[in-house]
Amino acid sequence: MLLGLTACSAAPDSGSSPAAQVVQEKAKAALTVTPASGEGISPAGPFQVGVTGGSLTAVALTGADGNVVKGELAADRWVATEDLGYDKVYTWSGSAKGADGADVPVSGSFRTVKPQRLINASMNVGDHETYGIAMPIKVKFSSPVQDQASVQKAMTVKTSVPTEGAWAWLSETEAHWRPREYWKPNTEVSVDVDVYGVPFGGGAFGAEDVHVQFKIADRALVAKANTKTHRFEIYRDDVLLHDFPASYGMESDKRAETRNGIHVVQMKQASRTMTNPIFNYENIPVTWAVLISQNGEFVHENNGTIAKQGVENVSHGCANLSGTDAKIFFDLTMIGDPVEVVGSSVPLGLGDPMGVAPGDYWDWTLDWAAWTAKSAATP
Repeated sequence: MLLGLTACSAAPDSGSSPAAQVVQEKAKAALTVTPASGEGISPAGPFQVGVTGGSLTAVALTGADGNVVKGELAADRWVATEDLGYDKVYTWSGSAKGADGADVPVSGSFRTVKPQRLINASMNVGDHETYGIAMPIKVKFSSPVQDQASVQKAMTVKTSVPTEGAWAWLSETEAHWRPREYWKPNTEVSVDVDVYGVPFGGGAFGAEDVHVQFKIADRALVAKANTKTHRFEIYRDDVLLHDFPASYGMESDKRAETRNGIHVVQMKQASRTMTNPIFNYENIPVTWAVLISQNGEFVHENNGTIAKQGVENVSHGCANLSGTDAKIFFDLTMIGDPVEVVGSSVPLGLGDPMGVAPGDYWDWTLDWAAWTAKSAATP
């Protein structure tokens, strides 16, 4: 008997397919160039190249003069680290390599804006200086600013302790920043006026940025000048240090009356001469002169009015103290300290019948609502 041996095997299924092989397509590099092209580009940037699906191998931004713009290159981004010039042509070059191994060129060309004119900015505070608790920050522009909102957006104030404050435009050429209340002692302040490349309106642009860091003094010194009681009090950290007799501007002539409101110490001179053509005197020597308003108000020595000090107001607007008392105040005070004048019928600032003195600090005569109403910030 013959036994047949059969081999068992599965027959192919006409309805099945070979085992699937998954092939993942490798990504191509995709570039984002800012700006790749265009006219009237702000020279302040940003200027950058980004890549997805690959990495940057080289990037350069070159001016028509052949100079290469400084920048930082990472795997997925290149960013310019310097401002560009006005009215200049710049060209992109370089490449990125995709995951598929293919090179993608970085290319493009653009021209920066050509200003009709440039406007400079300067500040009243000095780098690494120390000021009193009432010191406002003043940014002065060399020409009137039409687009105040754009310019204000480019100006920032940073403080080492939380400080509520705001910008106010006190004229077409001046923006001031002040805290809602006096500065806290030991506050460190950084001001950045980043207006290079910013449109000022009317074809004008910012000429350059300005940066300043300063500090508020480690004490709160406040002088209180009362024209009714004829006293001049000095407080440090809310403690009364001195109470001096004084004579202020005569009430019989509104031009001479000491102005009411918070003044700010702006200058100190151990000796100087006083001249006022309105009241017909010239080159009168005084000592320990502390300027508190650009309308000519000082706190200074006047030994000639000692008999009237504490009794009657006989000056032409200044606070007269004895030589000894004036020296004490002179030594204690610094730029930015407040001198709070009360009792007068003539206000400092906008209500002054003689007008606002150019360059004066009348910031603290406005309440907070009136101050913030002068901001150019859009809601």
